[in-house]
Amino acid sequence: MTRPWRFGVGIQAARRQKSVQDWARRVEDMGYDIVHVPDHLYAPAPFPMMTAMATATERLRVGTFVLNAGFYRPALLAREAATLRDLSGGRLDLGLGAGYVKEEFEQAELAFPSPGRRVAWLGHVTGHIRKHVPDVPVLIAGNGDKLLTLAAQRADIIGLTGGAPITGDHDPLADRIAFVRAAAGERFADLELNLSVTAMPVAGSGRPDLSIPRRFLPGLSDEQILATPAVLSGSTRDMADTIRRYRDEYGITYITVQQPHAEAFAKVIAELR
Repeated sequence: MTRPWRFGVGIQAARRQKSVQDWARRVEDMGYDIVHVPDHLYAPAPFPMMTAMATATERLRVGTFVLNAGFYRPALLAREAATLRDLSGGRLDLGLGAGYVKEEFEQAELAFPSPGRRVAWLGHVTGHIRKHVPDVPVLIAGNGDKLLTLAAQRADIIGLTGGAPITGDHDPLADRIAFVRAAAGERFADLELNLSVTAMPVAGSGRPDLSIPRRFLPGLSDEQILATPAVLSGSTRDMADTIRRYRDEYGITYITVQQPHAEAFAKVIAELR
């Protein structure tokens, strides 16, 4: 049975209570299911932000996309998650990642382990959360083999990056999903697949602003970036058709967009529902 659609939007800025809560209510009214908060050292702290938005809304879920597991001790993180779960009436999704910005570890006066050790720590944190806060859905996002293996075996939701171009003879997104399927085994049928959209048209031109994906894909040309699954192009109907294709071909039913895309993508949500 096909999963129902879920749509999320990531908040990138807003520090005052009224602006945060007004925006959350607006997002809820636009039809989004969840609002995501990032976890970077000089951005607003995730849990106070999520608490402010959860207490201002009735249906909207809140989540992290994604917490840097290296910043947290498992028992302390479980306490934060359990408290917000209770305050929100169970509307928390906990997104976790291994952390990748060396400078943030250094500025937080934390060691920056090797990739393998960061994934191992993520596994340790995830195991504690699953044991002590089992009713909070866990999302793990990433692209590497070790991280996706961990996600396939322990997460409820897999966050796929979609950051490589699809060509006539190569589909990296399909390859990653096949890898997850093999690593998950019988669990795969219970996993929810998420794709984070990093660029889409917002002004009616049909052509997306590529400024966000360029920061993460500096080695790719504009044409190559446009060929990545994380970039949507065309009219509202074109984008809705693309999202339907992602569901039909890949099994992806959970789409996340960025704050600048919220208004434009709300029209896509209406087309899909």
